[in-house]
Amino acid sequence: MALEDYKGVYVYAQQVDNEISPIAFELLGKAKDLAAPLATQVTAVLIGSGVKGLADRLAEYGADRVIVVDDPELKDYRTEPYAHALASVINEYKPEIMLVGATAIGRDLGPTVSARVATGLTADCTQLDIGDFPLNPIPGQEQKHNQLLMTRPAFGGNTIATIACPDNRPQMATVRPGVMQKIDPIAGAKAEVIEFNPGFTPDNRYVTIKEVVKAVSDTVDIMDAKILVSGGRGVGSPENFKILEDLAEALGGTVSCSRAVVDAGWKPKDLQVGQTGKTVRPNLYFAIGISGAIQHVAGMEESDIIVAINKDEDAPIFDVADYGIVGDLNKIVPQLTAAIKAEKAKKAAG
Repeated sequence: MALEDYKGVYVYAQQVDNEISPIAFELLGKAKDLAAPLATQVTAVLIGSGVKGLADRLAEYGADRVIVVDDPELKDYRTEPYAHALASVINEYKPEIMLVGATAIGRDLGPTVSARVATGLTADCTQLDIGDFPLNPIPGQEQKHNQLLMTRPAFGGNTIATIACPDNRPQMATVRPGVMQKIDPIAGAKAEVIEFNPGFTPDNRYVTIKEVVKAVSDTVDIMDAKILVSGGRGVGSPENFKILEDLAEALGGTVSCSRAVVDAGWKPKDLQVGQTGKTVRPNLYFAIGISGAIQHVAGMEESDIIVAINKDEDAPIFDVADYGIVGDLNKIVPQLTAAIKAEKAKKAAG
């Protein structure tokens, strides 16, 4: 493998039903940061059916070039044709770096493609940088420069590992949604558009989609919420979440929870914050009855303001909180809700 033949930072621009997923914009923002020290360009890879019209949207968020793979076989996501499409793009254009969102689709597509192009993949990254590897020089071992340094939680979140792929290309990583920051859109931006189709021959490895069932939810995705009131095992019972719901309603926010709550069956998985849930960065995050295990903190520590309420004054959550209240949440939360409602009523009246 001639490593010098591989150039550019590529992003798999996930789309579903011809709508670009937010993770694509987040990855493009990070790709621009990575491309700068490498003096290279950012390329988005757009795969689907009838998706060419989405290219300008990707340009607005930082893509210098968009490679479009458009074919009727790609209308709905299926592992085999999508993996064929992305692997073919990699083999043809030889990217130095390939980023994929760690969504349900990306977690299936990324490892499949990395195996086909014979390279490694670091999953669920929380930080990406360009630097030297090994990080510190080791006598007798070459230190390689301009490597993609991929950082992720390891051993159940109890430590952080920085991983590189110095001997194979592309350097591939999946990145959790909500971790990277998208840039402000550049109105009117245009990208070079390349249409590429490796050809698709359906065979018995192609899954046949019989029916698509879409769940309709009237709740806000916690990743989009500006205010989150999150509860942990310390809330005590599913019924006791009512006081958190009252606080969220008073604030105009949304209720979320920790993994312990989901494991207990009190709340659905799509409300879980943490390493095995969703990464959130609201303006205001309430951690109520949450101890603050590193797995949970990994999913919410980038919140603008964190308020912790816990009866245990030594709970780790207070280490990351901007404001902490030690006491019984059953007394504190209703009082806080009443005070907020009273203040809102006062402003409305006056």
